[in-house]
Amino acid sequence: MPNQPLFAGLVIDESGRLAESAFIGNEPCYVVDDSGFRRHIPAEQVDRAVLAQMAEMMKGSEEFLSEQTAKMLGQEDPFSKAIIEQQLKNIDKQFDALMQNGIPEDMRAYLGMMGFKVVINYHGEVLRVEQPGRTGDGDEGGDE
Repeated sequence: MPNQPLFAGLVIDESGRLAESAFIGNEPCYVVDDSGFRRHIPAEQVDRAVLAQMAEMMKGSEEFLSEQTAKMLGQEDPFSKAIIEQQLKNIDKQFDALMQNGIPEDMRAYLGMMGFKVVINYHGEVLRVEQPGRTGDGDEGGDE
């Protein structure tokens, strides 16, 4: 179980209000204001839904992503690309480690400055993930 909500400070409700972080016992939660009633939503439920969406977006692009990552790291040899690609193909295991260790506060701040947001309703369902450089409307100019 994580020791804090993974996306603390990046989760908002349908009205655009920031969801607070709190604990019920030692379970981290996001707190959504539902007309004055503070609903505590288990953070793991929201965090895993967001990570699943991210994994789905990466699926099928592992080769491209590994090439770009290797290029950014200056490690463009075939072995480095293969290692990165394998890590991307086993992203679920990486997410488990991320759930345990959390996202560093400076990285969350950076994500927030870049426009990353998770929109949830008061049931804790992830309505959408707004990511930098992506639109939430599905109008990314694809061929149909």
